[in-house]
Amino acid sequence: MKRGMVCPTLKKYTMKQFLLILLVGLGLSLHGFAQDGEDQQKEGGGKLEALKIAYLTKKLDLSTEEAQRFWPVYNKYVEEIHGVRKEQKQKNLGELEAEDKILNIRKKYNSEFSRALTPEKANNFFRSEKEFGNFIRQELQQRRLNNQLNRRPLRQ
Repeated sequence: MKRGMVCPTLKKYTMKQFLLILLVGLGLSLHGFAQDGEDQQKEGGGKLEALKIAYLTKKLDLSTEEAQRFWPVYNKYVEEIHGVRKEQKQKNLGELEAEDKILNIRKKYNSEFSRALTPEKANNFFRSEKEFGNFIRQELQQRRLNNQLNRRPLRQ
């Protein structure tokens, strides 16, 4: 290979990465604009959603084409889940009723994710989403425990 030339495989891989990052960024920005003022008040929510998207991107190992099909479906999915949670708070919807609605949304989107991705990757998405939730819960518990241990007793 001549000096100054880039390996075609490396160039293609780098372009795929660039496009994937661009699509994820675009998806995040569109999702951010779709949020109403109440959701934007929760500053940590946007950061947490960005972490979740990065986690899912890594776990699902999406090709550029898969990412183009997946992220719009994912954004609709998240919007519907948030709608149920909002309804639960506003209308004092029971926990079981809310979880039933969320389960129905997950079932509906399972087929849509399977069309955008392979059925295996669609199943991996739901598994990865659950893993991420468990990771966040554990991290919060650990931080709370560390905060309790680091508190100084009040001086008397």
